[in-house]
Amino acid sequence: MVGLVDCDSFFCSCERVFRPDLDGKPVVVLSNNDGCVVARSAEAKAMGIPEGLPYYQMRERWHGADVTAFSSNYTLYGDLSARVMRVLAEEAPEVVQYSIDEAFLDLTGIPPETLKPWGEKLCATVLRSTGIPVSLGIAPTRTLAKAASKFAKRYPGYRKCCIIDSETARRKALALLPVGDVWGVGRQTRKALNNAGVRTALDFAECPRAWVRMRFHVTGERTWDELNGHSVIEVDALEAVTKKTIVTSRSFPDMLTDLADLRSHVANYAARCALKLRRQRSVCAMLTAFVQSNHFREDLEQYDAGALFTFSTPTASTIEIVGGALSALGTIFRKGIRYKRAGVMVSGIASDTAVQPDLFEYDPERMARSRHISETLDSVNRRMGSDTVVLGSQQYRVKGEDGKNLKFVNAIHRGLKSPDYTTRFATMTVG
Repeated sequence: MVGLVDCDSFFCSCERVFRPDLDGKPVVVLSNNDGCVVARSAEAKAMGIPEGLPYYQMRERWHGADVTAFSSNYTLYGDLSARVMRVLAEEAPEVVQYSIDEAFLDLTGIPPETLKPWGEKLCATVLRSTGIPVSLGIAPTRTLAKAASKFAKRYPGYRKCCIIDSETARRKALALLPVGDVWGVGRQTRKALNNAGVRTALDFAECPRAWVRMRFHVTGERTWDELNGHSVIEVDALEAVTKKTIVTSRSFPDMLTDLADLRSHVANYAARCALKLRRQRSVCAMLTAFVQSNHFREDLEQYDAGALFTFSTPTASTIEIVGGALSALGTIFRKGIRYKRAGVMVSGIASDTAVQPDLFEYDPERMARSRHISETLDSVNRRMGSDTVVLGSQQYRVKGEDGKNLKFVNAIHRGLKSPDYTTRFATMTVG
């Protein structure tokens, strides 16, 4: 049997660990620059607050409501995620982390008749040890385990642990699960299935295999197999997933016209792409920087452009990737445009163990120095909090309190950010 542990409203739960006064109250977490709602507690969902709603619209529509909003605090979320995974590793035979708030468990060797009490105890242990509530789904396949975890989270009667261990339980669960909620079924696939009259996961599982293979190819056939109780998604495949392109893009709180301000944001996005590359032990061969005007302001001049930058030697260096992004930005910037969005996409991604250097520009000392700088940045920011140390180009200029003298601040705005309770001694005292 396979288990799937899913942290309940993870970002909101992390904030509540150190704010017990918010238990039972609506909480939302916002995207970078406090742009829109990216996470909601169960109470916020019950109020009808949708995911992706711009924060200013939430404040207008729920003016006066007792909703607490937080800026995203990825340092806190990452540390609490690691603590949850450590507890799981101590209790389960084998753990494979799938995302920041999910992990698959190999439950081979645990007697079937003890799985339910074992699962309930595991969820209670994680909550007691970390303060994070989790739900556990157990089933013969990973896709069914994901489905079971949804029911464990939704219905209190399961006591945080739902098991699909029989044909009757499988059919009942799939009949209650919309096909769009099935792991591996994306938005476009859901639309195609709905147009074909497939509404529930059970409808999909009962479709002929040949029809599924013809319409949705090997990926859809794997999902179909898993829903029918045949395990075809291996743990090794989950661990080996490497992104082939990485994109970091944001809308600005206000429209920008100044190149210096735009450079700061693009530098910040490029630095985050570089960090993501290093986390998956990869390098990129090229990047694209792009900018957009405000498409909702038809009264303004519209502009949408991108530029490609190719590296002579594939890299994951923050300095090199930021430099390439700023160089590309310089070729597409136009004066007079009011910019609302920008981003950086890195591509041509390969393993950092298979770098083919340029024959004429290869400089081992420069590459070693650049790698050392990036590793130092990662180390400091991991210990002291993200963006503690950044490149000068990642900061942007704002007027001081006197309205004249300029000061420099980090380009990501997080006006509602909670303290880094678990990683900085200065914020250890709560209340």
